[in-house]
Amino acid sequence: MTDQSRPPTGDDLLAEIERLRKERNAVILAHYYQKPEIQDLADFVGDSLQLSQMAAETDADVIAFCGVKFMADTAKILSPEKIVVLPDMDAGCSLEDSCPPEKFKAFREAHPDHIALTYINCSTEVKALSDVIVTSSSAETILEQIPEDQPIIFGPDRHLGGYLNRKFNRDMLLWPGVCIVHEAFSETELLKLKAQHPGAPIAAHPECPPAIVDHADYVGSTSGILQFAETFPGDTLIVATEPHIIHQMEKALPEKNFIGAPGADGNCNCNICPYMALNTLEKLYTALRDLTPQIEIEEGLRMKAKQSLDRMLEMASGTIGKGDLGKI
Repeated sequence: MTDQSRPPTGDDLLAEIERLRKERNAVILAHYYQKPEIQDLADFVGDSLQLSQMAAETDADVIAFCGVKFMADTAKILSPEKIVVLPDMDAGCSLEDSCPPEKFKAFREAHPDHIALTYINCSTEVKALSDVIVTSSSAETILEQIPEDQPIIFGPDRHLGGYLNRKFNRDMLLWPGVCIVHEAFSETELLKLKAQHPGAPIAAHPECPPAIVDHADYVGSTSGILQFAETFPGDTLIVATEPHIIHQMEKALPEKNFIGAPGADGNCNCNICPYMALNTLEKLYTALRDLTPQIEIEEGLRMKAKQSLDRMLEMASGTIGKGDLGKI
């Protein structure tokens, strides 16, 4: 007797995922940090917010988000009418974990004159407690619109917040969270690699510590790093972010050489996100088959979180007037 709960394997697994995609009217999303085999079968590959926006514009009934939980939560915030499944509910984020809602609420209450500019890598509850959400690609545009005399709390990533403070000469109060992936890069090993490839520029994500960012020729979001990969004038690029993004670079630019920045042990294995790695094709198949694990968000909480996301989109697009900034 066949065990119906056991996923198929090989080509049968891919065929079953395709069957379920059609049967469920599902859209499959994959973040750039997912394994290549998941990226290759996804309908959309991209940044977390970009993926949620793309899914919201489809007529899909089901969103299968191959990423981490805060990303799937964002998809549900933007598409409450759709079923959103995450292949593994344990796929979390060290930044989200570093910022428990009750502690963030107390921190805000201790600084009542500050507005909360919060990185999207946080829980729905923290989004609901924030004034404006930012992404790594929109943070600079939004920060430039906030008066210099307005005190700001920035969380949960202290490295991204510190990078913004240095670049714009701000003094935001930083929540002490870090991304364990970007924290793992080694300056010593990076300099060794740079010596081996003296003409190669370095592209780094702003979640990296200052010692890494200071050596970078380009600092930006995952999508920004991909754009830089297409335009830099050389043939070799050192990439200081989660190494699975290199799969997209190699597909688009097979004539160029992309090297993942090393960790303390001299290679980039420690820089693979352990949370992203929890998603597998087998778990995706099961999630589509059973429509679990499913993201559920209470409507009042969803609407509060959506307010801070909507304000980000307005400010990033320049559709919010300066007079409206006082309402933040």
